[in-house]
Amino acid sequence: MKTHNYPPVRLRAIEPEDLDLLYKIENDVELWGIGNTNVPYSRYALHDYVANSSEDIYVDRQVRLMAENYDRDVVGIVDIVNFEPQHMRAEVGIVIEKNFRRKGYACSALKQVAAYSLNVLHLHQLYVIVDINNTPSVKLFEKMGYEIKSELEDWLYDGKKYNKAVLMQLFL
Repeated sequence: MKTHNYPPVRLRAIEPEDLDLLYKIENDVELWGIGNTNVPYSRYALHDYVANSSEDIYVDRQVRLMAENYDRDVVGIVDIVNFEPQHMRAEVGIVIEKNFRRKGYACSALKQVAAYSLNVLHLHQLYVIVDINNTPSVKLFEKMGYEIKSELEDWLYDGKKYNKAVLMQLFL
């Protein structure tokens, strides 16, 4: 991975005051077609998730991190999910708030997630599955060192049609 000067972000655990942003992102219909969620979440369900998450990736098999800039604005959310300790791999997901996109925050957050995954979790690899038509995301992950390893036919359903996706891997 090349060295770049991205705007710094700090990754932190979810706090109760993040509930409104979490609610907004989880219920954003535009994001449903690019991820694995296609149902709305209630505030109660999200509050329960925040309150009861162990924040232990070995227990939950996932960890959700808030990305904030040094003005303490939350710029997005990064997920490490589908953690497989036997195979030392996990899937990554990221959502950057619209008004903070294309400013380098995603790159900064993904760089930190890779370092955390290697140095703390001791993972061998991270992967992401991206709709092949989501060119900004494909380019983002390529920029961060992920390589397209496979195309997945009819992998993502957007409510109208099936879309091809790409499996991208980053070996740590």
